[in-house]
Amino acid sequence: MRNLAIITAVLFLAACSGDEHQDLKEELKNLTKDMRGRIEPLSVVKPYEPVPYRALDLPDPFGPAKIELAMAVAAKSKGGVNGVKAPNATRPKEPLEAYPLESLKMVGTLSQKGVTYALVRAASSVHRVKAGNYLGQNFGVITGITDNQIDLKELVQDASGDWTERKIALQIVEAEAAKGK
Repeated sequence: MRNLAIITAVLFLAACSGDEHQDLKEELKNLTKDMRGRIEPLSVVKPYEPVPYRALDLPDPFGPAKIELAMAVAAKSKGGVNGVKAPNATRPKEPLEAYPLESLKMVGTLSQKGVTYALVRAASSVHRVKAGNYLGQNFGVITGITDNQIDLKELVQDASGDWTERKIALQIVEAEAAKGK
């Protein structure tokens, strides 16, 4: 048994030493005999020359101080940014300013002593409002009341922080729809 293992190992070693790819090795040797590796020399690196910065005393055009100055000039000349003043944050809030405008429903009108009031339902209660009262969460002030709608002027802030006005109307809810809700 031991002799068989030795004979097998010798046969494997003899098979590995064969010249079966010798023709490929000769062809490769003939093709590469004239080739030499050649590397291009590196280019000459220019020395670093620092450039002095001479604008240290000039204001940064993108700095917050420059933007605040431009906004202050616009607000002073127009009475606010884009002609619209920011809402009064110190004013006491009215009860209907706690609700989003989409959740408020106009359910009717009422006239007393020549003043027209609108009846507005918020949650489970009905409120009486007149021109000058505030509605909704966007600083909406009532500018007019007719038999079928409340006209509002809202102040909304855009992405750049400017306040803009938008006019919106709250329509009366139909009687059948009002009973169903």
